[in-house]
Amino acid sequence: MLMRTDPFREMDRIVQQLSGASGTWSKPSVMPMDAYRQGDTYVIAFDLPGVSTEAIDIDVERNMLTVKAERRPAGKSDGVQMELSERPLGVFSRQVMLADTLDTEHIEADYDAGVLTLRIPIAERAKPRKIAIGSKSGRKQISG
Repeated sequence: MLMRTDPFREMDRIVQQLSGASGTWSKPSVMPMDAYRQGDTYVIAFDLPGVSTEAIDIDVERNMLTVKAERRPAGKSDGVQMELSERPLGVFSRQVMLADTLDTEHIEADYDAGVLTLRIPIAERAKPRKIAIGSKSGRKQISG
């Protein structure tokens, strides 16, 4: 149901993690995700711990899903001295090409425990359906 748009994206993510680089608006970091089908729904889960819902932006244009988020440093008060800072800060982004078989008009988004979960229904036209077979014996023939 998903099509990867950049095969080197995972390598960029690993390099950013190892180098400690934080994402910027011009070059955002990649956020980890899982994608799976659950019945008639496609589910995509993004890891965004420590990000407020106000800092998450979800857009769909045609079949391109874009999720952007920003994690800012916690407000520091007087007398606080940072001893260790390992949590990545900055801008995170992920683009996913959705298949035509998904109903992008009815995407639902939930955010709980640092995980953004999108539920995208399978389009009715893409679901399997039975085709009735007609019978010629049920029709009257008119002779002339």
